[in-house]
Order: sequence, then structure tokens, then C-alpha cells
Amino acid sequence: MINIILADDHNLVRNGIKALLDREPLCKIVGEADDGATVLALLKQGIIADIVLTDISMQGMGGLELVESLKTSHPEIKSVVLSVHDNEQYVTKAFRMGAIGYLLKSIGADELIFAIKHISQNNQYVSSQLSTKFLDRLLTIPDQIPNLSKRGIEFSEKELEILSLIADGYTNQEIADKTYSGKRTIEGYRQGLIDKTGARNTAALVRFAMANGIIN
Repeated sequence: MINIILADDHNLVRNGIKALLDREPLCKIVGEADDGATVLALLKQGIIADIVLTDISMQGMGGLELVESLKTSHPEIKSVVLSVHDNEQYVTKAFRMGAIGYLLKSIGADELIFAIKHISQNNQYVSSQLSTKFLDRLLTIPDQIPNLSKRGIEFSEKELEILSLIADGYTNQEIADKTYSGKRTIEGYRQGLIDKTGARNTAALVRFAMANGIIN
């Protein structure tokens, strides 16, 4: 059984969540509160909880303050934020203050149940909508060109030849055929060039080389 305390200062929201969780045999609502201080009072009275599911914005002690307090006073309890705020700063702050999960109030019933079961096994969880949003943002961030110049970095004639072929889009095997070398040799050259320039990957290596005039 997963014992849960709900903390939200909107009765309608709290009742809706309770109704969803009451349908799940493994979940049991052992307490309800409209602010963080009431949650702490319930625990002081002897209520045993595995998870505290809390909103962020509440009158009196808010959710993040509650999460931070629970981390110190009841580290065995897993704090989960359930909020309308989908800002990355809120998510980051919640986890830094001790939360193990962050869910949006728009979450579906099935995912809510899944998240609670997942979190009850001491696993972190971020609602799928947030995960997709953050991943989409990460994918739009271009790889940064290493903050290096070609000054102080020397390239052999062979390295320059291979770098030029890499920039032209040839595979390791194709470069090996063109330079009469082994594929593993070319793989070694490619990795060596990445290490030498501090590039994150081949694409960043090519951008570095072009930005510094090493290749055209």
C-alpha cells in the first residue's frame, strides 16, 4: 500500500485527485491539507505517509518550502510536486530542494497512477509533457563550437587530409579506401582530431575547422 498525503489549497482539485487515486487499490489517501504547515502537523500527529503530493502555490507554507522541510525532517517521505507551472526553473528548483517527482496538473489518470507507483520505488519522475517539452528545447540548441583557436594546435599533413575528407562527408571506410589505410586507422585519426580540438562530436569538429580556417 502506498500512503499518500495530498496538499492543495483548492478543494475541487484535491477532491478530483483523491477520486482518481481512490480507484487504485495500491494507493491510500491518509491525509489532506491546504498548506505545507498542515502537512507537517499531520505527520507530527503520527500520520504515516510514503508520498506527499503537493501543489507549489498555497497560502501559508508553499509546496517548495514544504519539500525542503520534509527533506530534513522526514527524509524517508518522497515529495512529489503537482503543479500548473511548466517552467524549467520551477522543475529544477523543486528537485534541488528535495522533490523526487514533478507532475503537471494536466496529467492523465493513467500517468498519475504510473508515476506514483514508479516514485514509490524510489525512482525520479517528470511528467511526459514536461519531458517532451524539455527534450524539444534541447534539440534546438546547436552544438557549441569549442572556444579554441587553431593557435597552439598543430596538425600533420595526414590529419589535414583526413579532416578535409571528414568535412566532405566521407565515412571512415570511404576515407580508408581513398587514403589506402585501414578503417581502424581512420577511426583513430577521427577520434584524435576530436580530442585534439576539444570538439564534442564530428559535426562540432568540422565547424571548428571551418571557423578557424583550417579547411574551406
